[in-house]
Order: sequence, then structure tokens, then C-alpha cells
Amino acid sequence: MLKGKSILLGITGSVAAYKAIDLIKGLKNEGASVSVIMTEASKHFVTRMSIEIAASPGPVVHDMFESRLAHIDRPRNADLFIVAPATANTLSKYACGIADNLLNAALLAFTGPVIVAPAMNWRMWQNPLFQKNMKQLEATGVIIVDPETGALACGEEGPGRMAGIERIIEAARRVFTAQDLFGQHVLVTAGPTREKIDPVRFISNRSSGKMGYALARIARRRGAEVTLVSGPTALCAPDGVETVYAESAFEMRRQVMEHIGCASILIMCAAVADFAPETPAAEKIGKSDLRGLTLKLNPDILAEVSALPNRPYTVGFSAETGPDIERASRKMSEKKADMFVFNDVTKEGSGFDVDTNEVIIIDSKGHTALPVMKKEDVAAAILDRIITVKRG
Repeated sequence: MLKGKSILLGITGSVAAYKAIDLIKGLKNEGASVSVIMTEASKHFVTRMSIEIAASPGPVVHDMFESRLAHIDRPRNADLFIVAPATANTLSKYACGIADNLLNAALLAFTGPVIVAPAMNWRMWQNPLFQKNMKQLEATGVIIVDPETGALACGEEGPGRMAGIERIIEAARRVFTAQDLFGQHVLVTAGPTREKIDPVRFISNRSSGKMGYALARIARRRGAEVTLVSGPTALCAPDGVETVYAESAFEMRRQVMEHIGCASILIMCAAVADFAPETPAAEKIGKSDLRGLTLKLNPDILAEVSALPNRPYTVGFSAETGPDIERASRKMSEKKADMFVFNDVTKEGSGFDVDTNEVIIIDSKGHTALPVMKKEDVAAAILDRIITVKRG
């Protein structure tokens, strides 16, 4: 998304200013070029030389009168302006159109997309006057990457920590991504389910949730409103995605049915367990007593949704151990789904616990085979196909 893009980064006087070095490195790793404007206050927290080394080539500017017309020249050549960290002082001045330093003057001269990542004490963040300024910026199209809640430099806890680097970079990716899913509500399930045997044991599978999380993240990046129903995983919730959690198949069914009414697209990527113990034990079962389990069938969430009178466009997944694509085709027909995604988890670079996948997309128009790709690229290809088929 960012390859070849020119990004202007503003660094303000927050203790989080040192994180700008990692942000610069992350943006450059995505293929962007970065130039930097520092405020005088920011130099109390990070040195100009450190930033110049990270952002090289190109000098870092900070003084309105040191570099003639820098407040015009730097914005003119930029595709995106990011301010991170952004203090309450800088953001409030920006909201009021004040240009008393190089950074604020450059912000007023810039006509492209702006992303800000606020960083401050929680009292300052929640102050009604400051929130009024934030609403003013948001109303003019400024993209705000909200701060995170946690330990602050002052020793207190609350909302005010600058957003993580990946969240800021994801906001930048979104700026340069076609919003072809705007107006759609995509409901995605991801990860495994756990079916309780007793308080310390359960039946589950090897699903890591990476494919489903990639689908949720890319759908959000492309403008959709996204709800992710996640089984137990070690993954962080994608930024901007409503994420709810479900441990068992019955809990996942409940969450899907609770959110299905708003969805225009359902992607059932979760590896829902087919069976669950008939009667989970209330206490740990002794080894000598664990001679056998009576199992019951879990609900078939996809088939149940497909039978609804006003169901969304419905996509299922079929993870198989071999090349038998006909099994996935039969599942699609039996469950009356609109699309199925088949993958052979025994193939190298495909399936569980890896960052790549190789799939075949099955729909009413035929089969679309994809090579081994990163799961985000697979997600993009699946969403492309959904849009194409839906449009007819």
C-alpha cells in the first residue's frame, strides 16, 4: 500500500517521541519515503540526529526560519501527513487554525490526508475542551488513531498512550486502499473452538485464527464495517474491527446469530469443532475414570445461516488433508453457501500456524486457484472474488 509514497511525519513534544524512530523504520519497510518536521519541544525527548539517521536521506527541519518556505515545500511533496506523537497543544492549535511554529504551519498548508496519533495524560485526553477540538478535526477529515489505555509516563493509568506503531501504519495503508467495501458489513468468524471435557481439558484443533483475522483486517482496510467473532487465539484484535469472543461452538453460534442481522457478507473462516462431549464434568476427571467420551454433534452454523430467509452472502471454508476438492464442492452444495474456500493443509506453506496459504475459491462461476501467498493477499483475493460475483 505504501510503496513509493512520500510521507511527512510531524513529531511533537511528548515522551513518546522516541517511538517515532520505530515508526519511521516501519514506514520505510513498507516502501515509503519519510521526511520529518520536529517541534522545538520534541527535541527534549529525542535528538534531531537520531531522527535524521532513521529518516535519511533528507535533513530534519524544526525552525520556521531555518529553512526558507519549508512549511510550503515539505507539504507540497507529500502524499500523507502523519503527526505521531501528537500532543494536546499541537492538536488544539491545529483545530483552531493556529500556525505559530513550522509543524502547525505545514499542517495548515497541506491539502492531503492527515493522520494523528494523540499522546498525553488521560485527564488531558478526556478534557471536554480538548475533545471538542478532536471532534472538530475529525469533522474536517483528519484520521485519529485513538490512544491506548495503560501505564502512562506520569505513573498513572488510563487512555493516553500513543497507539502502537502497527496501528498507525495500518491507518496509513487504509488511506491508500480503494474503499470498495464501503457500505458493507462483513461478519467474519476465526480461530478454533474449545469443547469442554472438564475444567482443565477440552477438544480443539490447530487453527491459529490467522486467516480469519487477515480477512477481517483487509475488509476493514477496504472500508467495510467489520465484526469478528473469534475463538481462542493468541492474536491481537485488528484495529477498527468490532471483536467479540466465543470459546465453544454453541457460543460462536450465539454470537453469529446475534450479529447476522446487520451483515451483508458472512465469512465462516473459523474451524468449528464438529463434536463436543455430551456431558462436561464439573470437576477434573481422574485418569483412571477417563476411559471414553460420549460425544454429540455441534450445531452447523453455516448451514443454519444459509437457511435463513434474508441471509447475507455466505462464504465457507473447507480445510482438507489432500487434494480432493470435490468434498468442498459437496459441502458448498449441501450447506447452500454462495462460495467455499478450499485448502489442503498438508501442503507446504498452507494451513495452520503459518503466515501463508494456498487456496482454491469455489463459487457459482467455477474454480479460482491461487498460488501460495501471504494470508493478507489471500484475504484480498477472496474479497475481490466476492465483490466480482456479487456484482454479477
